[in-house]
Formats: sequence, C-alpha cells, structure tokens
Amino acid sequence: MENSIQVHDQDHKSKTSKRYLPLLVVNYLLLFVGSVSSSLLSKFYFNHKGSSRWLSTWVQSAGFPLLLFTIYLPYLLKCTERRPFTCFTPKILILSIFIGLMLGLNNLLFSWGNSYLPVSTSSLILSSQLVFNLIFSFIIVKQKITFSNLNSVLLLTLSSVLLALDSRHDRSNGLTHAKYFIGFFCTIGAGLLFALYLPVMEMIYKKVYCYQMVMEMQLVMEVAATALASTGMALDGGFSEMKTESQRVFDKGPTAYWVTVFFNVLTWQLCFLGTAGMVFLTSSLTGGICMTALLATNVLGGVLVYGDEFGGVKAVSTVLCCWGFCSYVYGLYVKTKEEKREEEKTNQRMEMVHRVNDSV
Repeated sequence: MENSIQVHDQDHKSKTSKRYLPLLVVNYLLLFVGSVSSSLLSKFYFNHKGSSRWLSTWVQSAGFPLLLFTIYLPYLLKCTERRPFTCFTPKILILSIFIGLMLGLNNLLFSWGNSYLPVSTSSLILSSQLVFNLIFSFIIVKQKITFSNLNSVLLLTLSSVLLALDSRHDRSNGLTHAKYFIGFFCTIGAGLLFALYLPVMEMIYKKVYCYQMVMEMQLVMEVAATALASTGMALDGGFSEMKTESQRVFDKGPTAYWVTVFFNVLTWQLCFLGTAGMVFLTSSLTGGICMTALLATNVLGGVLVYGDEFGGVKAVSTVLCCWGFCSYVYGLYVKTKEEKREEEKTNQRMEMVHRVNDSV
C-alpha cells in the first residue's frame, strides 16, 4: 500500500513537472536575470562610496510586496479557485518566519563579503555553496551521493581554495589583508547558510501542493528577513542617514543613488523568486547547480563591467567551476538513462505478470 502511494506521488510529481515546464523556464530566466543584475548592482553601490551593509542587506528582501501579484493575480483572473493563504497552517507560518530570519542573516553575510571582494571573486567563492548543498541534501532530503556529485564538489572546492591562495593579487586599493579574508569567510558563510536553506525548503515544499502556496511562504520569509534588516538599519542609523548618503557620500548623485536602490530591490526579488520556483519544481540540489552555472556569467560580468582582474589563477578557477558543473550535468544524464532502463524493465515484468494471470 505504501509503495503504491509513493509511486502515485512520483507519477503526480512527474506530470506536474511536465505541466509546469513553461513555469520552470520562466523561473530559470528570473534567476538568471536576478542573479547577474543584483550582483553587479550591489557592487556598483559599494564602488561609488556607498557604505551601509545593512542597506545592502535590506534591499535583498524589501521587494516582497511584488510577490502579492504572483499570489493574488491568478485568483483574481480566475485561473485558480484556491483562495490565497488557504491551508496556510500555524506550523508553516512559524517555519517560514524562522527560515526567513536565517535568510536575513545570509543576506547580511553576503553584503559584508560583497563590500570587500570583487564581483568575480565573490561569485567564484559562492560556488562552494554546492559543497554544503550536497552534504545538507544528503542529510535532510536523502540525496544520493554519486561519483559525479563528489567530482563536482572536489572541483568547486579546489576552485575556491585557489582564489584564497591568490588573494594578494586581487585586492582593491585600501583593502587590507585582514579585510579581504573577512570578506572571503563572510561569503563562505553566506554560501553555507544558503546551502542549508535550499534542502530545508525542499523538505517543506514536499507538503506544498501548488506554486501559489510557495509564493505565500516566500512572502512570509522575506517579511521576516526584511524585519531583521530593518531592525539593524534602525539601530545603525541607516534610515536617517540614507538621505545624507545619497546627497553627500554617493559620488554619482542622489538620482543615481535612489535608482540603484530601487533596481537592487527589484533584481534581488527576481533572484529569490526564481530560486524558490526552481526548488519547488525540481530539487534543492538542481537549484544549487543552476545557480552555480550562473557564477561564470557573474564572473564575466564583473570583468566586463568593472574591469576586475582576470589572471591565470582566476581563469583556472573558472574552468574548474565549469568542469564541476558539466560533471554534475553528465551524472544527471547517466542517471536519467538508467532510470528509463529500469522503468522499461519494470513495465516488461508487469506485462509478463498480466499475461500469466490472463492465461491462468
């Protein structure tokens, strides 16, 4: 009985994934645009004398009102009969708030790291999140570890280690050795927390039956993350000093300052919206892999837009990052072929059983 229920759930998930394929493509596009744009805009803020790490943290989740469109629009257009926040239990609410606070801490660590490190270096270091993602996925959602997984982990870890060893060649003017490593380890910490966030969300999403409910949970999480960042800003005098910073500190002027803040809010929201959709429609490990695949694009963006140094070590790190991703993709391809073979054998056995039963 239990096996038949599991098979039914797997079949339902498969059919749902096929039906949601256009939505999956849209979410990956949102993740692509949001990841690249938010990374570059965050660095733009710090490059032009912006100094509030709490503000950089706040903009990562402050766009949560935009999620109301994804939650209420399908209901208002009568695409679904489900009312928003139906079946949103107190347990899910508490879990969403807790994970939202964890996400807020992750955002703060990312802001600290990004304020010190070049975009390209920060992006390559974040590739280490895949190491933690695989470990947490194995512990939390019982992700099977294969040779391609381990190979990918080793290559991406080596990529980050090379960057740390080559740190003396990749510092901006005025950045001390100590501050560089603070940025390095803050970015590693951000990767660790985000890698934990992904499988935890996959575990919770197993009890969620529609994309609309995923967006509702995402809204609550980002409200909690924004509350944490707003508290930090208030204690640090961030809100009262934003006007002063825009007029006297930011060297591109007040208009460019507020445009930068606005588009930071927008692009970060696209990034988290795409991430949540990817995890729900696929898995936490696949979502992590897709984000890692975008890191090479972030590296190129940092080099093209800001003129980040791209020496031999960083080139080798990029190659290792791409190699690790390709290794994982190949592993998925082999796994899919094996699953199809097993499914065909199972179907053949079932047909033989039916024939024997019919003959009897």
